[in-house]
Amino acid sequence: MYKNISFFPNLNAFRFFAALLVIFHHGEVIRAKNDFISYEHFSFFQNGTTAVKFFFVLSGFLISYLLMKEKDQKNTISIKNFYLKRVIRIWPLYFLLVVIGIVIFPYLFQLLPINYSFPYTLGQVWLLFVLFLPSLVTFKYGSHLLEPLWSIGVEEWFYIIWAPLFKWINNKLALIIGVFLIKILLLVLCFNNIITDPLIIHLIKTFAFESMAIGALGAYFLYHTTLNLQAWYQKYALGNYLLFVLLFAYFFFRSTLTTLIGYDLFEHWVFSYVILNALFLHLILYIGVKLNSTSLFSSRFLDYGGKISYGIYMYHMIVIFAVIHLGKKHLLPLDSKLSFLIFYSLVIAGTFLTAHISKKYFEDFFMKFRSKLN
Repeated sequence: MYKNISFFPNLNAFRFFAALLVIFHHGEVIRAKNDFISYEHFSFFQNGTTAVKFFFVLSGFLISYLLMKEKDQKNTISIKNFYLKRVIRIWPLYFLLVVIGIVIFPYLFQLLPINYSFPYTLGQVWLLFVLFLPSLVTFKYGSHLLEPLWSIGVEEWFYIIWAPLFKWINNKLALIIGVFLIKILLLVLCFNNIITDPLIIHLIKTFAFESMAIGALGAYFLYHTTLNLQAWYQKYALGNYLLFVLLFAYFFFRSTLTTLIGYDLFEHWVFSYVILNALFLHLILYIGVKLNSTSLFSSRFLDYGGKISYGIYMYHMIVIFAVIHLGKKHLLPLDSKLSFLIFYSLVIAGTFLTAHISKKYFEDFFMKFRSKLN
């Protein structure tokens, strides 16, 4: 029933929302470090990592669905084309940011009176970025302007591994469940202090293959189900809405709930690594299947915001840094709420504009080659 979907409406809007959550999270963290009155203690501003989990679940869902569709239609999977499509989409912007962050900016900041010290040198980190291990740069050297690239490294390693496994292993469900269970076992070993090496713990927690596997499980279900999901969602509307309420409470009120109850309902790692991912999968399936192409989330602005969400994610730290560096002396004396509004107006507008220009004049140049692979 759902084997020939070429486009899932409304998902771009949620890509855009997730990218904005990352901006607000990093914005408050950086504002706090620069003497601004920060609101980082509010739950809404603590959702950067949560938003990235959504991206991971969505990647696992979309990539797995496309691979199953290709295998059915062509009786094989072209690993070469799969890799080339990912390279064309991800590598140009990724390596542009790497060059900016480890070559251009360190040199430029030495020439200009910019109060920022890079925690690494080019010689220390270039190979880690080339190998798509930017999380290890943060692990070894601390926070830096290219810190958000860690999730791109995780995605790339997932792509490298996932396509060959999908091609060579016939039982896709066993593959997905197997990857999920292996990752959960590793997490159990970490959280019970059986694995104690900090580097190994970092890699296990960072490489969120459990999120991708949950997304892939949703793709497998959607591809093979004979249920009429629109009717099913209508029949069990109350249950679906309760799941949305739980997700909404997590995003906006978890600090408040913790204070009221005296216990963090969301603290246990099972919620963060399993239940939260499952809630995201439910959201993805609902908005991708139940909502039609005329819903509020399919507006041209939100759809375009999703299309440039990769650029928004990649450039936002640089824009935040620029606004802080250039505007701090003007924003600090203002009323805290007015300062907050001006800061995020500049950051969001600047990031959106930068991502738009990047897509139109840089990324789209490479995307022309991708269309020839179809």
